[in-house]
Amino acid sequence: MKDYIYIIGPFISLGVCQLIKFFIESWKNKRLEWGRLFNGAGGMPSTHTTFSMSLTTLIGYTVGIKDPLFAACLIFSFIVSYDAIGVRYESGKQAAAINDIVDELEKKHKKKYRIDELKEQLGHKPYEVMGGALLGFFMGSLFYFMLF
Repeated sequence: MKDYIYIIGPFISLGVCQLIKFFIESWKNKRLEWGRLFNGAGGMPSTHTTFSMSLTTLIGYTVGIKDPLFAACLIFSFIVSYDAIGVRYESGKQAAAINDIVDELEKKHKKKYRIDELKEQLGHKPYEVMGGALLGFFMGSLFYFMLF
């Protein structure tokens, strides 16, 4: 397993993050939210950030933080985090506005304009990304100290 830790570790971290998301949203909504096990977009913590930060943490521990590979992973993780807060969060707000407009049109004209609503839960708030970064760091550290 040690040879594949850079693949297995992040994927296990992703699974743990999805489980946390499932439990948080099920508790919050007072019903089991099974869809959250497979839908990584939006919510607390950020799965994308957890995934990338767990790899970055493992690389940092094994090759050192002065290595160019660590720098590349860290920059990649920052881009993923920035995208989750910025672009994807704003896209979710736009999807909500479009859904509202189409709902109004459908009511007004009594005609169906779409098959499915646009997905609104796409991005993250800053604290959700921070939660994902902390979880990714924790999971990467856990795998490193368990195996090395």
